[in-house]
Amino acid sequence: MNPHNHHQHDPNPPMGHAGHDHHAMMIADFKKRFYVVLALTIPIMLLSEMIQHWLGVHWQFPGASYILFALSTIVYLYGGYPFLKGLAEEVKTKNPGMMFLIGFAITVAYTYSVAVVFGLEGMDFFWELATLILIMLLGHWIEMKSVAGASRELELLVQLMPDTAHMVMPNMVHEVKTDTLVAGDMILVKPGEKVAADGIIADGETYLDESMLTGESKPVKKSVGDAVIAGAINGNGAIKLTVSHAAKDSYLSRVIKLVDDAQKSKSKTQLLANTAAKWLTIIALVAGIATFLYWWLNGQSIAFAMERMVTVIVICCPHALGLAVPLVVAKSTALSAKHGLLIKNRTAFENARKITTIVFDKTGTLTVGKFAVSKIVSVQQAISENELLRWAAALEQQSEHPIATGIMSKSRQLELSIPAAENFIAITGKGIEATVEGKKIAVVSPGYVQEKNLALPESYTANDTETIVFVLVDQQVAGYIALSDEIRPESAAAISTLKANKIKSILLTGDNYKVAKSVSEQLGMDSYFAEVLPHEKLEKIKALQSKGEFVAMTGDGVNDAPALAIADVGIAVGSGSDIAAETAGIILVNSNPADIVRLVLFGKATYRKMIQNLAWATGYNVIALPLAAGVLYKQGLLLSPAAGAVLMTVSTIVVAINASMLHIKK
Repeated sequence: MNPHNHHQHDPNPPMGHAGHDHHAMMIADFKKRFYVVLALTIPIMLLSEMIQHWLGVHWQFPGASYILFALSTIVYLYGGYPFLKGLAEEVKTKNPGMMFLIGFAITVAYTYSVAVVFGLEGMDFFWELATLILIMLLGHWIEMKSVAGASRELELLVQLMPDTAHMVMPNMVHEVKTDTLVAGDMILVKPGEKVAADGIIADGETYLDESMLTGESKPVKKSVGDAVIAGAINGNGAIKLTVSHAAKDSYLSRVIKLVDDAQKSKSKTQLLANTAAKWLTIIALVAGIATFLYWWLNGQSIAFAMERMVTVIVICCPHALGLAVPLVVAKSTALSAKHGLLIKNRTAFENARKITTIVFDKTGTLTVGKFAVSKIVSVQQAISENELLRWAAALEQQSEHPIATGIMSKSRQLELSIPAAENFIAITGKGIEATVEGKKIAVVSPGYVQEKNLALPESYTANDTETIVFVLVDQQVAGYIALSDEIRPESAAAISTLKANKIKSILLTGDNYKVAKSVSEQLGMDSYFAEVLPHEKLEKIKALQSKGEFVAMTGDGVNDAPALAIADVGIAVGSGSDIAAETAGIILVNSNPADIVRLVLFGKATYRKMIQNLAWATGYNVIALPLAAGVLYKQGLLLSPAAGAVLMTVSTIVVAINASMLHIKK
């Protein structure tokens, strides 16, 4: 974390409710101090000579200055306490920053004013001290609220975990605390409730809304044997599940820990901001003292010179700089987690803006990774395409084979009624035969048709991008069904968005050249590498890098580890359940290619926000510092310490609001 915020307000308090309560207490503390100081500031102002002079009244009475001194001492010690405590800590750690500057400024103002009460020639500035502390407290209070806002997304994730679960006992259902669940327990999840623990469904089926965990908006169908994630919202069915591990190891807890680590992990931009803030602290002190000496040696009263010094130091407080990056980090990490982008490594995420080439590994990302029917061709006029599919489905309904699954899902999609089949005979390695509606139907491979010397239909050409099965009726070719790995509906749009952003896309696959060529041409990708063996993936990435490309690789976190590690940005896809995808900097919970594009664009947006914040924080100081030092004094423009404090606060709030406006484009 950055040095100016230790203890005062860590923008990323340790998560869980303890961190949250601590933060809320601090906000309440600043609020209380603010109101007490406000109550005391009114009499202080009314007793001050300068204010009376402005109001055109004269309320001097013996001992007035002592009352003023007493009230101001309370303001200094009670209102200034957080700053003085911070000053002491920063001196102890030899790390002067924000608190050191404020503490120093109010101490100088206070000491000088006390000296005036006890006989030093000059004019006290107790009222300036009181207003200065008042505004500083207000600024800190507002700023802490906005910091709390940035880590709110994480809290929302924490709240996804229900506190209690319905434990299923042999003869009753018993309410237990979620964190007491252990692997092997059986719990009941009623319709509309949140799932209390990761587990496997033992009974019932339902649709789950996992959108808060994966960003996937469509409810997902789950039935017996399927894994479910804690925090998902149950649809209309009641389910019983066997808990797979204790709450602290659940997917959600791991995501929360991951987000928390990512928010703490330093990135280059953050280090840059810290260095800038350090320098600003040094400049503030030097400029403050130089300003004091300049005015004092040039014949101004010591009070005037002090006031200039205090204003310079206050205005320079590097608050906005210290928060510029951490606030954006907190917001972006938590936001990404809600959209199924888990950032493990901040630097990888910030580098997403530099990507020039994305290598999409394996078919499962751009394609569904399942066989789907791509065409049905009938060669006998009497037989319709649907008829052909019905008969094939009748034979395949018992099989688990990918081709069978493809045929079944197509016939369900067309809502065909599937007839019964009997007298099954398996033709080893070649297909299957049975009697359907009194006909002998066979579903066989092209090899079998050639073996039997049956005439191949004219429209049929062998094609490596598709898998073909023939349907025979009474030993005659009735037609064929072609299946291929279906391209995901989101893929084409994702690739064209990358193109629009001048990012090349390359397909990397172990599949044959024809499949690779067909997929990459259909999607309009820049090129493809086919028939790549796992250990060669690494080489392909290195080759691209040696041409000066900044390469992102998407692959599954387990078997593509070396290639993901060598890529400039490694994105593990579809291993959301396996958060430990060790070598990837970023994990996408869904295998949706649109998420990869979103990641790149969000990386750019996040970086822009950081730069805007840094530019604002430094630019503001460049302009405000000379004004505070009195550069335009002859033109009649002078900032009072209180005005300086207002400007400092405004600058911090601008940075906080700017950070909170970060969002993921859908």
